[in-house]
Parts: sequence; structure tokens; C-alpha cells
Amino acid sequence: MLALHGLMASEASAASLNPLAAKQPHFAPRAKRIIFLLMKGGPSQVDTFDPKPLLDRDHGKPPPFALPRVTFAKTGNLLRSPWKFRQYGQSGLPVSDLFPNVAQCVDDLCIIRSMHGTNPAHGGALLKLHTGSDTFVRPSMGAWVSYGLGTENTDLPAFLTICPTLAHGGVNNWGSAFLPAWCQGTPLGNASVTADQAVVRHIKNTRTPTSLQRLQLDLASDLNHRHLEAAGKNAALEARIESFELAFRMQASMPEIQGIAGETEATQKLYGLDDPVTENFGRQCLMARRFAERGVRFIQVTHSDGFVQWDQHSDLLKGHTENAAEVDKPISGLLRDLKARGLLDDTLVLWGGEFGRTPVAQGTDGRDHNPHGFTMWMAGGGVKGGMAYGATDDYGYYATENKVHIHDLHATILHLLGMNHEKLTYRYAGRDYKLTDLAGNVVKDIIA
Repeated sequence: MLALHGLMASEASAASLNPLAAKQPHFAPRAKRIIFLLMKGGPSQVDTFDPKPLLDRDHGKPPPFALPRVTFAKTGNLLRSPWKFRQYGQSGLPVSDLFPNVAQCVDDLCIIRSMHGTNPAHGGALLKLHTGSDTFVRPSMGAWVSYGLGTENTDLPAFLTICPTLAHGGVNNWGSAFLPAWCQGTPLGNASVTADQAVVRHIKNTRTPTSLQRLQLDLASDLNHRHLEAAGKNAALEARIESFELAFRMQASMPEIQGIAGETEATQKLYGLDDPVTENFGRQCLMARRFAERGVRFIQVTHSDGFVQWDQHSDLLKGHTENAAEVDKPISGLLRDLKARGLLDDTLVLWGGEFGRTPVAQGTDGRDHNPHGFTMWMAGGGVKGGMAYGATDDYGYYATENKVHIHDLHATILHLLGMNHEKLTYRYAGRDYKLTDLAGNVVKDIIA
């Protein structure tokens, strides 16, 4: 009892000194952290994880259903998938030939085929996916996770985003809005640089030795704390003081984690680092695993060319083939590596884009944006593997069965991390705000 009392006192003291210190969840979590694999631009559900035989049969015919009142572009007749679907694993779930490596992990996947949103534009849909709102600046889900749980490693941020896009919402997709500044994501590079160049800005100080930096920080901290004593509580200043300290600690921790030279040749090949096609995204996925095992709560990995990536309004066959080739092996490698290390049990992996694509053609060989029915999948972290949940209609345009809204997705993610989405609130401008706003239901049927 004495030892427990001392430990609890130590944790309470750490939390009071460092707002990023680990916090207790509302209830026992199934996952301790999340890796979000964002396929920016919107991969097509009917070409990846949601096969539609009637789409093949009726290729070239007018759609036998009403189109949405608002569409992003002019579309035509039904367009079948250029790829075949095959069944894999003990579950027998179908996966298209675009993802032969991920297909080998299908028994670990919970494929949600009934996702739906409201916004057909990249910017609005990405903001909705990341923040729960496409009309206001709101904290990102990574920021909410940081706010609710803190970090398991006080030498690292709670929320990291690797090679994030600067388009379509940009920093708002990993920002903290009105949450404390320490909740926001720390970017490593951006989508316009390769993963081997993706580092935290100014992480190295070649001009000032560490001992002198420490003296400078101590002086600044002393002056800032004197100001706090005189002026009273100031959340912005407190966050800035902690950001200085975290930045100082990160100088030692970050380079070691991002340096993958210590990884075995077999591990690097597992992620595709030996192939120029997969090397870039593979490096991002490998860094994500390294951050996950060191206690970072929320890690986002973005597959993007700086603007759009999976946005094939034309040349679907070429575009989706190239995109899938870049990410298929790295994603499979990440899932296999996490599982082999015992990390998949308490790491939630989320895959998907801001929306899907239409089963009708744009031009002759493209697909338009479709927020009305699309696919995302989860793995690990307390979800049922080897299952498909929900459904779209016979052609894959609208979510029809067990529909899962973006708010429901957020509620479920928070639940798996041990947080009640209705209790994770922040008082701002006279109102208690939530990631899920006034909606959201936990999808209990997918929880193991």
C-alpha cells in the first residue's frame, strides 16, 4: 500500500507539472494508441474492399437509382471495376487484386463498408474526418486523444503526423483549435518531401551546446513562472513553457527514433524499403511503429503527393494501380510487424480516405467523389478481425445497412481508447464541446 501510494503521488505530481503526462481513461481501454493511415483523395470502395457483382453485370448501363441532389461533377453510366476480387483467409473476405499483401492480413481486418458523410469536396470532407466539423475550426481527433490521455512518453509529443498534406484544410487537420496548444499535432515534414527528409523542424541545434541551452531554458522558465505568479493562471503561457521543455528533450529522443539503421534487413524488407516504389511510404509506416512502441498516442501517416493522391476523376486503372502498389506492402508489413511484437493487441490501426468514389463513370475511365457510401477498415486495438460490417446498395453508391457516420467512427475510436465521447468535453465560449458534437454512437458490434 505504501508503494502504491508513492506511485500514485508521483503520477499526480507529474501530471500537475506536465500537462502531457499520462492520464487515466474513463474505463479500461482496448487500445492504448492509434495509427491512422490516411489515403488522401478518396480510394474507391468498389475497387478495393466492397465488391459489387451487379456493377460488373450492368456495366455501361444508366444507373437504376436516383443520384444525390448535389454531385461534385457530371457523371454517366455504371462503370465496373477493372480488378478482380478474391477471397482470403479463414474469414473468406473478398479483397481486390489491388491489395494482394493486405489481403493476407484480412483475418485481422474489420472492414466497415457503410461509412458515410455529407461533404463531397476534399477540404470539407477531410475536416469532417479529422475534426468532426466541415464548417467550423474544431480540434482534430488526435488533439482530443492527446487532451484525454496525454502521452506515455514525456520525451515525445502525444500526437505526431508524418508527411501531412498542407492542402484541403492543412494544419487544421492536426490542430488543437481551442484545446490547449500542447494537444496539437507535431508534423514531421509534409507531403511535398520524402519520408527520409521528414523531420521535426529545428530539431538540431549546431550552434549552442546542450549545457548552455539548459541554462537558457532555466532562466526563461524562472522568468515565465514569476510572470504566472504575478498575473495568475495563463493556459497559453503554461503550454509555451512546457513546449520549450519538450522541444529540449526531443533533441535527444527524436533522432534516435527516426533513425532506422538499427532495424534488421528483414524488417526493412518487410516494409518495402528495398523497393523504390514502396520505400517512401514504407519508411513512414516503419517510423509509425517505432513511435507507437515508444508511447506516442496518435500517429498519422498520410499517403499524398502534396495535393491529391487517390483522386482518380480519370485514368482510374493507372492511378489506383500506382497508388495501391506504393502502400500495399508497407501496410501489410506494419500489420505483420505490430502483430509479431505483440503491439497489435493494444494498437488500433485505421485505414481510409475522406470519402469513396462513385460506381458511375466520370468521363470514360474515372470516378467522382462519393461521401454517401464508402469503406474504411480497422485492425487490432479491440476490434473484431475477419469481418465486414455494414453494406452499401447493390452498386455501391449509398450506405444502406448498419450505416456508420463519421461521428459514429469517432465515438467508436474514443471508446476503444477507454473514453466516453459524451464525457470527453472542453468548456469554450460558454459551451461544452465534444469531438462528436451532438451526435455519434459507438458501433458496439465491431468490438471484440
